[in-house]
Amino acid sequence: MTNRCDIVGIDVGGTNTDAVLVRGESVIAAAKTPTNPDNLLESTRIAYEQVAKEHDGANPIKLHLSTTLSTNAIIEGRGDPVVVLAVPGPGMSFDDMGLGFPVHVLSGYIDHRGREVAPVDASAARAVVKAAADNGAEALAIVGKFSHRNPAHELKIEQEVTDEYPQYSPATLGHRLSGRPGFPRRLATAYLNASIARQQSRFAEMIQSLLARSGVERVFILKADGGTMRLKESMLRPIETILSGPAASTMGAQALTRHHGANAVIVDIGGTTTDISVQVAGEPIYDRYGAEISGHKTLVPALFSRSIGLGGDSEIHVELLNGAPAFRIGPRRAGTPVVRGGSMPTPTDAAVAAGLSSLGNREAAMHALAKLGEPCGIDAAAVAQAVLDAFTRQLADEIEAVYMHLESRPAYTVLEILAPPDIRPQVLIGLGAPAPFFIPDAARRLGIACEILPHCEEANAVGAAASRPTAAVTLHADTMLGVLTVPEADHMARIRHPMTFGVKQARREAIEWATRFAEEIGVDTSQGVSIVEEESFNVVRGFYTAGHIYSIKAQVRPEVRRIDADGAERPNKLDQSKEEL
Repeated sequence: MTNRCDIVGIDVGGTNTDAVLVRGESVIAAAKTPTNPDNLLESTRIAYEQVAKEHDGANPIKLHLSTTLSTNAIIEGRGDPVVVLAVPGPGMSFDDMGLGFPVHVLSGYIDHRGREVAPVDASAARAVVKAAADNGAEALAIVGKFSHRNPAHELKIEQEVTDEYPQYSPATLGHRLSGRPGFPRRLATAYLNASIARQQSRFAEMIQSLLARSGVERVFILKADGGTMRLKESMLRPIETILSGPAASTMGAQALTRHHGANAVIVDIGGTTTDISVQVAGEPIYDRYGAEISGHKTLVPALFSRSIGLGGDSEIHVELLNGAPAFRIGPRRAGTPVVRGGSMPTPTDAAVAAGLSSLGNREAAMHALAKLGEPCGIDAAAVAQAVLDAFTRQLADEIEAVYMHLESRPAYTVLEILAPPDIRPQVLIGLGAPAPFFIPDAARRLGIACEILPHCEEANAVGAAASRPTAAVTLHADTMLGVLTVPEADHMARIRHPMTFGVKQARREAIEWATRFAEEIGVDTSQGVSIVEEESFNVVRGFYTAGHIYSIKAQVRPEVRRIDADGAERPNKLDQSKEEL
């Protein structure tokens, strides 16, 4: 990113779509519009056009978009029907995997070292696809158990099948999505990617059409790992765009916080849900094994986050326990707050009734809360305070549960700190429109400091705008076999001098391939490529070391540009949502 380019960041959330126009280190304009879940493109268009009014025309525009399209399609089961072809080799049972989708097993076998033991039966693959096509399958995924060591079988099946059935081209191949091991996760990743690819392609084409005459130079989509990818690449690997909302929260905090280098818990309070993420020594924690969505465990690199059913528009439940009223918030959304014309009281109404906000009709909120308290014999003011207390208590309890979970297992950060000795937070960083009303008390309950981010209402959009395009590859080298593979780039070759090939050369090759791969997909590598994962093993035969196996991941790391909120002018607010908490 350069200061010569205006960046529009858009975050399509479950309740609202937020947009910002960033120039240099300043937020120039911000807009908010209600999200239309049935037409995300329309929500995106309205938000974009509002902030684009402040574009001076002197610089090109880049659009960075965080969208719920792929996430919603998966969670709601609206993906296309997929035929999944698998080449697992011997000894593999699918009965206990709990995949949730059918898998067609083909004969053939590549072992864990990447050696072909038995050829794949391409004619059987064609027969399976023909039957699936006749039954309405609209997408194709092909996954070999050890395709990240040798993708030959996946490539052969794709060629054989798509030559005869071109409607399935391009197919989703497991090795192109991740170079990491984990066959069940690779199957799920490929299946989900294939199921949402056509929807993402249609959305991308509409975005391109919408922005064709608007001065937008490039469009990037936020990924689950906090980096961005080009719109074109998102059409091939849409699975990487899942959970971009929580990623936008984390990157927004990274861009705006004053607590650089601190241990912090990042809490994004929305209308429907609250997302919780963690940073250690200023670096966000990653989910070690990959993102999980709708019961599917994937290999998608993702920032660690937890989403809970607690928000400004959540239901309020009350009952008498031992003669005293007990309040519980969520997990479902009640709907529009009473102060804005809704019929059921929410935490938003409690904040207004308590005098924390001047939003909407306070008298209506007091009446609704008084009615809620009647069976327990308490008035509106007492109900409002009880609701606020219940909200912050539940939030503090959920944060504590997150840290207990992290401390029970190794957790990666971007710096690859493995199970750091102290991950406990020093500060609670809050964003989202309701944050000022709930974060301070939650921080007091936890006994730590708090920070309400500047631009807290649109901080997710700031995170999208401030994020950097990324790319990664995994290099696998087996010196005993003399074979080197880079699965994401479809590369497999002989090692010229395997006897002298060591870890330094493996690292160098990984960085060179990551640089090449990044440049091919339009990612700027001027800030360097880093080794983010590394494993090495000796291959022993008899009593002697016969070779070495190296597995190295090199990446243009996800980073954010800092936004100088303190020194910037207050942005021009272009609010289309009637300001909801």
